[in-house]
Amino acid sequence: MCLAIPAQVLSIDSATDQACVSLDGVRKEISLALVDGVEVGDYVLVHVGYALNRISPEEAEETLRLMRALGALDADAAQGASQSAPDQQPQPTQAGAAE
Repeated sequence: MCLAIPAQVLSIDSATDQACVSLDGVRKEISLALVDGVEVGDYVLVHVGYALNRISPEEAEETLRLMRALGALDADAAQGASQSAPDQQPQPTQAGAAE
């Protein structure tokens, strides 16, 4: 299942377009390459290590509340949201290499 999780931006490294975010208390490094104008304190939707867009604090809290109610939000879920962080992308394999 693909799931984007709201996260609050804690710090930004503008030189690398990376941010440290809090995914319901779990800190992760993500890429801001896909979203312009993100500032510290903003909420973003994070999927596979990338911020997809900014969302309001109210939308973030409501989404987190619903995810908690469903039992879909814990440290493992937060890990999954950033599991394929930009510096950890799987390398493409050459077709037929395993044959």
